[in-house]
Amino acid sequence: MSEIMRLDTVRQYNDYFGIETLHPLVSVIEGRKAKPLHFCRKLYNIYAVLIKDSDCGSLKYGRSIYDYRQGAMLFIAPGQMMGSEDDGQPHQPEGWALAFHPELLKGTPLAKAMKDYSYFSYNANEALHLSAAERQTITGCMEKIREELQGTASDKHSLPLIVDNIKLLLDYGLRFYDRQFATREKMNSDILARFESLLDDYFSNGKAATGGIPTVQYCADRLCLSANYMSDLLRKETGMSALKHIQQKVLNAARQQIFDTSKSISEISYELGFPYPQHFCRWFKKQTGLTPNEYQA
Repeated sequence: MSEIMRLDTVRQYNDYFGIETLHPLVSVIEGRKAKPLHFCRKLYNIYAVLIKDSDCGSLKYGRSIYDYRQGAMLFIAPGQMMGSEDDGQPHQPEGWALAFHPELLKGTPLAKAMKDYSYFSYNANEALHLSAAERQTITGCMEKIREELQGTASDKHSLPLIVDNIKLLLDYGLRFYDRQFATREKMNSDILARFESLLDDYFSNGKAATGGIPTVQYCADRLCLSANYMSDLLRKETGMSALKHIQQKVLNAARQQIFDTSKSISEISYELGFPYPQHFCRWFKKQTGLTPNEYQA
């Protein structure tokens, strides 16, 4: 296995591609203008937005493997690992890359808004596939940023305009992911069915008694999805987040068991994954407005 390249700065990313650093905190790279390079796995401590056009083989992104032969768009946040194993051959990059350091956003509204772009924590197999028109829109934003970086008359407006164009690009990412969710109806329905089956099995087979209430991460791992992607998909399809779905499933199970007079409230709370009956009673009243005993009556 090849060594992992650590990318702490935008300059290090530019050096990897063999291009000049025009600004220490942000860069736009057009692949065909970069030098041929060897694949490697990279630990990112900067943000990166990638549009891949060429055959990059099997790309390892976190714990996922993704085949890039058809091209796609990926969003990478600091702390994430991505890349391919070195096959010993130099490859000419294609596509585009936007890289920016978190410091670039310091003191801007975008810094607080970054948490809203949940696709930064999607898996590689949840990449965004762009139409020709969508790709042109995204590369247009990157070209605007590059123009500001290359401008000889850089002024006080340059940095705000760069940040504004980064935000515009990220907002288009939200729009295009909404489109992708909408056009994958059959696949999404299958995920919903598997999610419901997973929860039904979890509670009917007594797993909650030993494992507690299932988390969003637990469910996402078993469906081979990232937690954010699964929750965003469910919200688009049903109007409820994954956490809300889980809570609803627990509530439905609780309602059924409360009417089983052979069980005490303590037994029911244990079987549903609550560590203490008091926790279950408080949670149930918050959900229904009634205590379990009041609901039972």
